[in-house]
Amino acid sequence: MHSEAGAPARTRREVLALAVALAGAAPARSAGLTNFQLACMTLPYQDFPFARALQGIRRAGYRYVAWGTRHRERAGGERAELLELGAPPARAARLAERCRDEGLAPLMMFSRVYVGAADSVAAHTRRIEQAAAAGIPFLLTFGRIEAGAYPQWIRNLKRLAPVARSNGVQVVIKQHGGNTATGRDCQRIVRDVADEAVKICYDAGNVLDYENQDPIPDISACWRDVRAFAIKDHRNWPEDRDCGPGFGEIDHYRLLTPVARTGLDMPLACENIFEPLVPRPAVAGEVDRLARRAREYLATVVRGIQAV
Repeated sequence: MHSEAGAPARTRREVLALAVALAGAAPARSAGLTNFQLACMTLPYQDFPFARALQGIRRAGYRYVAWGTRHRERAGGERAELLELGAPPARAARLAERCRDEGLAPLMMFSRVYVGAADSVAAHTRRIEQAAAAGIPFLLTFGRIEAGAYPQWIRNLKRLAPVARSNGVQVVIKQHGGNTATGRDCQRIVRDVADEAVKICYDAGNVLDYENQDPIPDISACWRDVRAFAIKDHRNWPEDRDCGPGFGEIDHYRLLTPVARTGLDMPLACENIFEPLVPRPAVAGEVDRLARRAREYLATVVRGIQAV
C-alpha cells in the first residue's frame, strides 16, 4: 500500500508492524536523537558546473553536500567525470577543499563501480582512499546481484571492509534491484559480511520504483543496519516517475521514524529534488529553488518525528 493523499488508512497489521518496529527501537533511544545531516547531491546539477552546484546547494540552505558523478563544465559541452577512478587522492582532497570553501562539508560520494565487477576490490580500494583524503565518511555503492554472484559480493565486501575501516570510511550499499531489491535483501548482505564498515544507505524511491513495494514495512525490518539515506520519492500514478521528497507517494514521517533516535550522524542526501510530470528546469536558479524546497520539507519531517 502506497501513501498518498486520499489513500485508505493503513491496515491494522501494518500499524502493528510499525509499532513493533518502534518498540524495538527503544534500547537505542537512550543514545539520543539521530543527527540527521541534510545534504544535497550535486547530481541534480549535472547540467551545470560543479562550482555552480556548490553555490546553489549552499544558497538553498544546506550545510552538507554529496558528490554526484558528472557535470557539464561549459554550456553545450559534454558531461565530464567529477572524479575519475584513477585520480590521485590529492585530487579528491582539492575537490573537498572547494566544498569547504563554499561552506559545505562533503559527506558522501559514489563508488562508480559495481560490487560484483571483476575489478571491484581494486576499484573500491581506490575510491576508499579518495574518500579518506577528502574527509568523506561514506562511500555509496550498489549493483544488481545476478544469479550465482552472491558469494562473490560477500567475498569482495569482506576484503574491502578492513580497508574501509582503516581509512575511516564506511561503505554503504543501497537498493538497486536483483538481490539488492529491498532493505531486507541489503540487510542479508550486511549480516553475511558481518563488519561494521559495511552498512545500508536506504533508497526508498528505488524500492517503490523498481519493486513496486511500500518501503515502510521494509525499513521497519532493516533499520538497525541503516546508516544513511539516498533521498528520492516516487509516484506510480498518474505516471511512473521518480521525484523530489514530498512530491511522491512515500511517507517520510514513517520512513524516518524507526531511525529517529539512534544517536548517530546520519546523512539524508537528496538524490532527486525534481517535480514529477513536468520537464526538469533548464535554469540553475530553478534547481536551487527545488533544492531549498527539499531541504525545508525534510527539516519539517525531522522536527516533527523528533518532537514526538
